[in-house]
Amino acid sequence: MSTIGAVTPRTHRAVERLEGATLLDGPAGTIAKAVRKALPGGPVKDALSGTWLGHALHPVLTDVPIGTWTSALLLDCVGGRPARPAADRLIGIGLLAALPTVAAGASDWADSTAGNAAVRRVGLVHATGNGIAATLFAASLVARRRGARAPGRLLALAGGAAMATGGYLGGHLSMARGIGVDETAFDLPPDDWTDVLAEGELAEGRPRAVRVDAINVMVVRDRGEVRALTDRCAHRGGPLHEGEVRDGCVTCPWHGSTFDLRDGSLVRGPAAYPQPAWQARVREGRIELRPVGAA
Repeated sequence: MSTIGAVTPRTHRAVERLEGATLLDGPAGTIAKAVRKALPGGPVKDALSGTWLGHALHPVLTDVPIGTWTSALLLDCVGGRPARPAADRLIGIGLLAALPTVAAGASDWADSTAGNAAVRRVGLVHATGNGIAATLFAASLVARRRGARAPGRLLALAGGAAMATGGYLGGHLSMARGIGVDETAFDLPPDDWTDVLAEGELAEGRPRAVRVDAINVMVVRDRGEVRALTDRCAHRGGPLHEGEVRDGCVTCPWHGSTFDLRDGSLVRGPAAYPQPAWQARVREGRIELRPVGAA
C-alpha cells in the first residue's frame, strides 16, 4: 500500500506539470488548426467521431493496436521460435489499425482544444507518445524481416513503453478530463415541473437559456410549439441557445452537431450522443419544464 501511495501522487504531479507546459501551445494550436481544416464537418468526420456508433469511436479503435502489439510482445517473451511469424503479423496488423485510430483521436482532440489548455497540451504529448510507439514497432517489423530478431525485439519493447505512456495520458484525457464523454451524463434534473419563463418572453425561433436547478436548458418556440433541450451540447458542451434553429432542429454553434427539437435525437454529428429533451407546458401564462420520462 505504501508503494502505491508514493507512486500515484508523483504521476499526478507529472501530468499537472505537463498540463501547465505553455511551450506546447504553439505547436498544439497549429496542429489542431490543420486537423480541423483537414476534417471539416461532414460524413468523414461523423464516421471518425462515432456518430453512427452512438459512442466515441477512438477508444474502441485503440483496442486493436494495443491488443496486437501487447500480444506480439508476449509472444516474443514466451512463444519461442514457432511464434515468430505470428508476432510479426500482429505487429503489422497493429500498424494498419493505427491509421484510423490516429485519425479518430486527432479529430476528437482538435474539437476539444478551444479554451482548454490542459487538454490541448496533454493531447499533443499523448499523440506524440503513440506516434513514437508506432514508429518503433514499424522499425521492429523491418528489423525482424531482415533477420535481426534481437534488435527487433528490443525495438518492440521500447515501442511498448512508449505505448504505455501514451495510453496513460489517453486515460487521463478520458477519465480525468472527460474527453469523449457525454457532457450531459452527470446532470441530475428534478422530477417535478419547474417554472422558468413567462410565455410572452419567448419569441418564435429565438432560443433562450433558462435555469432548472443546476442545469441550463435551451427553450425555443418552433412553429408555435415550445420545445426544450439541455443547453450544454453532449459533444463538447457548446451552448445550444446560441445555435441556429431551422427545420425543427438546432445546430450547435461550436462543431455543428444537429439535434431534433422534438426529442433531442441526433440528426448530424460530430456528436455521438442524443441531447436530453424536456417536456414543456404553458400554465397561467408561464412556461414550465420537466425532463422527458419524468412521472
